[in-house]
Amino acid sequence: PYHVRINQNLYLEASLQSSDSSLELFLDTCVASPTHQNFTTRSYAIIKNGCVKDPTYSSYYSPYRHTVRFKFNAFQFVRSNPEVYLQCELVVCRAFDYSSRCHQGCVQRSKREASS
Repeated sequence: PYHVRINQNLYLEASLQSSDSSLELFLDTCVASPTHQNFTTRSYAIIKNGCVKDPTYSSYYSPYRHTVRFKFNAFQFVRSNPEVYLQCELVVCRAFDYSSRCHQGCVQRSKREASS
């Protein structure tokens, strides 16, 4: 566990441990939950499908393609335990494959039309 105050900046870094320098890392989704068992029912998206959802989120420059750095402000779920669990999904791509998910950035999923 990492103890922080509400609204304190929380800095995170994720790195790919590989000797292949042609790989890069992309932060696709990061979701918070008041429990470690369920990240779907009662959750809060910080970033989803590469799109920023939390206004306190910021990404930071990294000199390495295999490392992502970001921050957001710490928070607590209302009427819940003070713990907040974080689950992030990262994508590994070939560094110069411009058709890869890493180079698509924010992907807005189109909504389906409701039938009558």
